[in-house]
Amino acid sequence: MAKSNLVIVESPAKAKTIGKYLGPGYEVLASMGHVRDLPKSKMGVDLDSGDFTPHYQPIPGKEEVIQTLKQAADQSEQVYLATDPDREGEAISWHLKELLDLPDGKTSRVTFNEITKKVVTESIAAPRDIDQNLVDAQQARRILDRIVGYELSPLLWKKIRRGLSAGRVQSVATRLVAEREEEIRAFVPQEYWTLEVTLNRVAPNQGSFKTQFYGREKKMELKSQEDVDQVLSAIRTAPFSVSKIKRQDKNRAPAPPFITSTLQQEASRKLNMTPRRTMSIAQQLYEGVDIEGEGTVGLITYMRTDSLRLSDEAVAAARAFAGARYGQAYLPDAPRQFKAKAGAQDAHEAIRPSNVDLTPESVRKSLTLEQYRLYKLIWSRFLACQMASAVYDSVNIEVTSAGYTFRASRSEVKFPGFLAVYEEGKDEEGGEIQTRLPNLQEGEPLTLGETKPEQKFTQPPTRYTEATLIRALEEKGIGRPSTYAPTISTIMAREYVVKDGKYLHTTPLGEVVTTLMKDKFHDIVDYAFTADMESRLDKVESGEENWKKVLGDFYQDFHQELVQAEKDLDGTRIKVPDEVSDEVCDVCGRQLVVKSGRFGRFLACPGFPECTFTKPIVIQMPGKCPKCGGRILKKTSRNGYTYYGCEYNGDKLGRACDFMTWDVPVKETCPECGWTLFKKSGRGFKKPFCINPECPAFVPEEKRGGFRKKKTEAADTAPAEQGAEAAQETAPKKIAVKAEKKPAAKKTAAAKKPAAKKTTAKKTAVKKTTTKKTTAKKAAEPAQEEHHD
Repeated sequence: MAKSNLVIVESPAKAKTIGKYLGPGYEVLASMGHVRDLPKSKMGVDLDSGDFTPHYQPIPGKEEVIQTLKQAADQSEQVYLATDPDREGEAISWHLKELLDLPDGKTSRVTFNEITKKVVTESIAAPRDIDQNLVDAQQARRILDRIVGYELSPLLWKKIRRGLSAGRVQSVATRLVAEREEEIRAFVPQEYWTLEVTLNRVAPNQGSFKTQFYGREKKMELKSQEDVDQVLSAIRTAPFSVSKIKRQDKNRAPAPPFITSTLQQEASRKLNMTPRRTMSIAQQLYEGVDIEGEGTVGLITYMRTDSLRLSDEAVAAARAFAGARYGQAYLPDAPRQFKAKAGAQDAHEAIRPSNVDLTPESVRKSLTLEQYRLYKLIWSRFLACQMASAVYDSVNIEVTSAGYTFRASRSEVKFPGFLAVYEEGKDEEGGEIQTRLPNLQEGEPLTLGETKPEQKFTQPPTRYTEATLIRALEEKGIGRPSTYAPTISTIMAREYVVKDGKYLHTTPLGEVVTTLMKDKFHDIVDYAFTADMESRLDKVESGEENWKKVLGDFYQDFHQELVQAEKDLDGTRIKVPDEVSDEVCDVCGRQLVVKSGRFGRFLACPGFPECTFTKPIVIQMPGKCPKCGGRILKKTSRNGYTYYGCEYNGDKLGRACDFMTWDVPVKETCPECGWTLFKKSGRGFKKPFCINPECPAFVPEEKRGGFRKKKTEAADTAPAEQGAEAAQETAPKKIAVKAEKKPAAKKTAAAKKPAAKKTTAKKTAVKKTTTKKTTAKKAAEPAQEEHHD
């Protein structure tokens, strides 16, 4: 019997898709992520000799996977290592080759920028050797992270608090958020005024339009009411006339196709997806989804990339599709090409659909809601980037009076071009609403109508969102496509940064750690130093630098800083100040402070242990309580479950309201009755519904969608039906029921024995299954658990 060929990938989903394309003669197995890594219990890197030799070992729990791969490799004619096409994927392939003891002549490296039959078969037919430069670049990054994490984190444990960590990229990201917070605190508002003037045409019934004060010959700032009064006094008796009209067509080009950072930013803006969730869904689309009528299909190209390149074949397909659907007028004369920013690795194509003919609508039934929405975003952006520019009819008008200039402008879409498919989102919505402008003529006289002066104050810088923080990291050259999502997840998990609505701000803990890092380890949190380190890692990848020299240069200065910090902080314990809230203790009247516990952040009395009062952090939700009209607050139960209740739950001043629900209030109100609408909790879009039983649009409980687990059914119904007291009593009632049932379960010894055996067998099976699933999950992401970036 002829030997088959073995193909090793990371995940079962990817193995399934590739196995279908290759057919018989190939066995495709998954390594479940990394199979070998640095040990968790110790440094695992030779620092004493300065050689930086890493001591890798098989990841605990992966013994069965490794044994299966070893047996399959021994029985195969050829082994193809087909892990992801990036540094980490190259390193996983190298580790597999070393751990499985695969000979050079029997081992080949293949990569798939997209998982389609054409690309998979072409890649298998043109294998290559493992790129050791890529491997060394990944080793250097991994060891850098290990050195910083394992030598610096213990210092934070001793001097601040146990469980803290530091890292090259996470520390810089925290610094960015902390410094933005400092800017906001130090910001001093400055007064300024705007002046809106309504002007009427002299001819009757010819209409009016609004203008904004501009200045004289150049822009003027109105800094006080006196400045405004001076302008108003001058123009009230002076004539107005149109001094200048400028009409022109303005072209707007489409945005380039997605790279990793822009995909994460746009998914955050438009889909409200976190970067980690975005990458998880994108991974599913890349590895393959079962499409009705098509089978398993990899829908998008590789999603960790900083390249804006597109293959000629993909561009031709996009132009053909756009021309057929929208017409030739929607195509530019020549295909669009986009230039990547300086310093980009440019290793792969931009993120695009693997087949533009698989429209989002055609595959919608086969995708989850999140998969569909993200695929539609990627597909639309790719198609739009190869379409014609949008054309705007732009009109700018200047009006003068008493030597002052007033301006009005308006732009209307004349030809939609790429806007027929896609429009890029914005981080901050805003801008003045433009009104229609009449068909004016230069020199035309006008009369003064309403004047609207308005006092304003300059605003502090806006806090970072996840999207704008990723953009800031990218602009400063900090991190790489694979690091953005885990970096933000890490600083939030460590509670250096918290998310309030969509905005990020530092906690007192984050500020204390950042201050220490800036004082004692300036290089680690220095933007230029961190960006330069990324550049040096890129040079290792290209073969221009030796990876051990990069590590040596870094460690020499870092170790000196560490020794000096130990001396400076000898005997010192840094106290993290409490984050004081606006709430007061119901028992003793002290100002409550924010604490962290098993189920997240909560409010507690600073008088502990004399006063043990605690309460959930109050987050106001949109809408009003349907029972009393009060505010709806987001709360957390003692068991860590999120629910929503009236602000007067448990109120002792005669305003008690028992409204509580597990459903999420939304901004919209019911068009029939005006009540606040609600939606089911959970990821993805959920259709809002009305809960007013007297409203024609009322949606009964059983028709609202979603599901409930049986074991939490009692707890789920308690808040909605019985109020706060019932919810608090749920857990004790369950315990009481168990205690009552136990004595009633008396049986004979003969009857008991089989039952006990059956139960034991069942428990063993469940335990075995759970262990297997947990092991697989942990094995898939060991680097993310240990990497401090």
